[in-house]
Amino acid sequence: MKILVTGSNGLLGQKLVALLSRQPGVALVATSRGLNKLAGLYPQVPFVPLDVTDAAQVAQVIEAEKPTHLIHTAALTNVDECALHQADCWNQNVTAVAHLVAACEQHQVHLIHLSTDFIFSGEAGPLAEDAVPGPVNFYGESKLAAEQLVRQSRGLWTIVRTVLVYGTAHDYGRTNLVLWVRDALWAGKPINVVDDQLRTPTLAEDLAQGCWLAASLHATGIFHISGAELCTPYQLALQVAAYFQLDASLISRVDAATFSQPARRPLRTGFVVDKAVRELGYRPHSLAEGIALVAAQADEVQL
Repeated sequence: MKILVTGSNGLLGQKLVALLSRQPGVALVATSRGLNKLAGLYPQVPFVPLDVTDAAQVAQVIEAEKPTHLIHTAALTNVDECALHQADCWNQNVTAVAHLVAACEQHQVHLIHLSTDFIFSGEAGPLAEDAVPGPVNFYGESKLAAEQLVRQSRGLWTIVRTVLVYGTAHDYGRTNLVLWVRDALWAGKPINVVDDQLRTPTLAEDLAQGCWLAASLHATGIFHISGAELCTPYQLALQVAAYFQLDASLISRVDAATFSQPARRPLRTGFVVDKAVRELGYRPHSLAEGIALVAAQADEVQL
């Protein structure tokens, strides 16, 4: 197997590089826009600069590298940014996928495409793979359009949908809910956390594992890969406070309407992961295990 990963500088991309670089019999190629953030950590992993919105570059890299599988993690995932900059969102989330689908078809590459719970309306979670989409924001619309392009492909394809991914990454500008809550409470800062949105939070390592299982088993179709526990961000924040033995009274429960955000969020999503468990052997960490792992990794980074 030869696996090419797009977006290798991102959270999921970094976890995939860490996981796939350890697999016997797997040749790995990391690609991302800009410089390789992982050069010092994984000097043995070949890196190729790739802007997936550039059709010629996509065609050239896939023809040169000839992967058997391509895991596409690169995307614009900031929901409000997608609402405010719709042309850029469409270019990164849809046009880029059209380029990848065409190149993967031409070179018979199995395309594994990452998608999101935000393709759904949020009226009735947790959701199985056959739930009917109905996005409530432009980000969700773009990811649904990308799914439709992948599903129309004449080649082998897999869609991996996920929910509220959390984890730590190297030289990564964005934080995540677990560390944000921990750091705020450590500093004695009161925080507002929404309690009217339901999700199944996903540890980044679990998502990487789900992608690898799909690739290694040559599984096709749609798979929901997330945590198995349904909770609100507020409930997750309380678990974080309990784990670190911090003052939970600093956490105020609020409704999403409290925040003035450009993009609407679906209220109730979360995934049923039974298909992935049954067909891929997927086993997600519990929330408690995920929080402990992120805490340990964050301490290692500080050391």
